[in-house]
Amino acid sequence: MGHKAKHNSNSYPMENLFGKILSPFERFLKSTTAGGLVLLGTSLLTIILANLTFSQSFLHHLWEKNIIVGIAGINLNLTLHAFVNEGLMALFFLLVGLELKREIMVGELSSFRDAALPVMAALGGMIAPAAIYYAFNPGGPEAAGWGIPMATDIAFAVGIMVLLAWRVPKNLILFLTALAIADDLGAVVVIALFYTQTIDMTAVGRALVIIFLLLLINRGGIRSSLSYALLGMLLWFFLLSSGIHATIAGIILAFAIPSKPAFSPPLFDLRLTELKNAFHDRQNTEDSFDNPLSSQRMTLIAENLEKAAIKVQSPQQRIEHALTPWVTFFVIPVFALANAGINFSKLQFSEAIFHPVTLGVAMGLIFGKFIGILGMSWVAVKLNVAKLPTNVTWMQIAGASWLGGIGFTMSMFIGQLAFPGRPALMEEAKLGIIIASTVCASMGLLWLYISSVKVTERVLR
Repeated sequence: MGHKAKHNSNSYPMENLFGKILSPFERFLKSTTAGGLVLLGTSLLTIILANLTFSQSFLHHLWEKNIIVGIAGINLNLTLHAFVNEGLMALFFLLVGLELKREIMVGELSSFRDAALPVMAALGGMIAPAAIYYAFNPGGPEAAGWGIPMATDIAFAVGIMVLLAWRVPKNLILFLTALAIADDLGAVVVIALFYTQTIDMTAVGRALVIIFLLLLINRGGIRSSLSYALLGMLLWFFLLSSGIHATIAGIILAFAIPSKPAFSPPLFDLRLTELKNAFHDRQNTEDSFDNPLSSQRMTLIAENLEKAAIKVQSPQQRIEHALTPWVTFFVIPVFALANAGINFSKLQFSEAIFHPVTLGVAMGLIFGKFIGILGMSWVAVKLNVAKLPTNVTWMQIAGASWLGGIGFTMSMFIGQLAFPGRPALMEEAKLGIIIASTVCASMGLLWLYISSVKVTERVLR
């Protein structure tokens, strides 16, 4: 005797069945916090491995293995280390570009009034550290490192602030996130203008053709992610062979990817209604409906629902969603493995810690970021160009300014560009980055905790 199972959906909370619906910002915070912890663990592991005798030779040979990348008879010979910095990091910059584009279109950078404070703060947080570094290193090959203390590591900085999410207002987290994204854009401009060497104009011409094709398919309404991925790889290859840093391809590609979906929300709603009606009609007439293996109709309804769900998402949303875990849990940790190790046995620590590069990087990140971010924020508010975020105090802005001094990933990346072929200077830059990031993380965490306690006490009174 057949028995059709009846399930009362009201007895199961929808959150338990399908998971809580998170906003894009909540998903971003979850991935950023987890990514910061993974990056911290990877960095500590890398430093340990760099100081173990048996692993030093293995790691050196691993990262110096050659990889040949070729298209249309053009071959590029890269080491694995260079491929990580030039290739995998292009994916990181693609994600940065997508996040920046989203913020400009619908986020904290979407209006002048909202964008003014984080953008001005980011600008101050770039100028002051560069000036402090230059004061320590006014000439010689060391002077090229002025861009190192300009960058903020969004994963570490926001991840640490989220540890105090129960004490700090959400608007403060939004401010730091927008600041870090604007800071990343500034870093991209610095890389493009100041850390590009000789340029092959033929390869630049080929890259321009690819950019034209990207814009053409965008305007033509093509929303296939594969089309943009293939053209993006060609753009990366031609920019790399031109001498322009290939990670710029990630930013260019991000702004070429369509931000509008194929289905508008009203059209999606209409399609959902059609599929829901078809679902209920078939459920009432088909005994085998509970078993998808024997109900082809139900399978078709589910497939159509999946297609509709894809069409109501823009390619920008889909690519950003798919790329985030790969960048967070693979690209950035691999970059840290390739670049974050310091062999302390090869450093004269007492000398290295007082080397101008170490001091310039450390002082630039610790004091330059704090003074620049807080100072420029104060100027912007006093000139009435911007306003403090709702429920955020100046003490909390100061705490966020300390966290802005966590440079790690982006600082390491710029350091590789600033000191090519100068491993001793890069080691000193790494030492400065690690010291500064540790100090700024500790100061920011302590400062925000104390300032938030005072705000809570004041409210309770």
